Amino acid sequence: MNKTIDHTLLKPQSTKEEILKLCAEAKQFDFASVCVNPYWVSTCAKALEGTDVKVCTVVGFPLGATSTASKAFETKLAIADGATEIDMVLNIGELVSGQLDAVTADIAAVKEAAGDLVVKVIIEACLLNDEQKVAAAHAVVNAKADFVKTSTGFSTGGATLEDVALLKKIVNGQALVKAAGGVRTYDDLVAMLEAGADRIGTSAGVKLVRGDKVEESY
Repeated sequence: MNKTIDHTLLKPQSTKEEILKLCAEAKQFDFASVCVNPYWVSTCAKALEGTDVKVCTVVGFPLGATSTASKAFETKLAIADGATEIDMVLNIGELVSGQLDAVTADIAAVKEAAGDLVVKVIIEACLLNDEQKVAAAHAVVNAKADFVKTSTGFSTGGATLEDVALLKKIVNGQALVKAAGGVRTYDDLVAMLEAGADRIGTSAGVKLVRGDKVEESY
């Protein structure tokens, strides 16, 4: 179960000491990755050198409203700094407006910039109705990204079991599902995995694998 967890620290006030602690915990518990803001990628890459813990970073975060060109450029810079996974935010406004070609092209540009590296696409499900969630999942598949991810953790809500199950059904094996936000107990973690999540984004991975309840999970 530890390898389903992206050990996450994305708060703007995060310090280098906190980032290094995140990396130390990720090594100790052998999590799938650490997920940090782009500034900290090189720090994490150095701290995790020689381990199989990946360095994940965010692109177009948290609103998804930066240009496609800037998302692609941000991706390339992050990879140059040592990132090995990319979590991007799709263009939520274009999705809500039904501009699915633009949404798909935005994702595809990041995937092209990332090459063979894993790209997870944050759809911010709490802002979407079910029809829009379905459209977002199709865009992820059509752009050949690797994961559809529920949430940034910085909007009005996190992952729900219903959203995870819906996304899992729609991608139909053509992509994986990452649930982020709202996982506060070990039972929540298990329930998300049973609903279809392949990866869990949480700032409380240590407490979750120990079975401790947490008040905040992203």
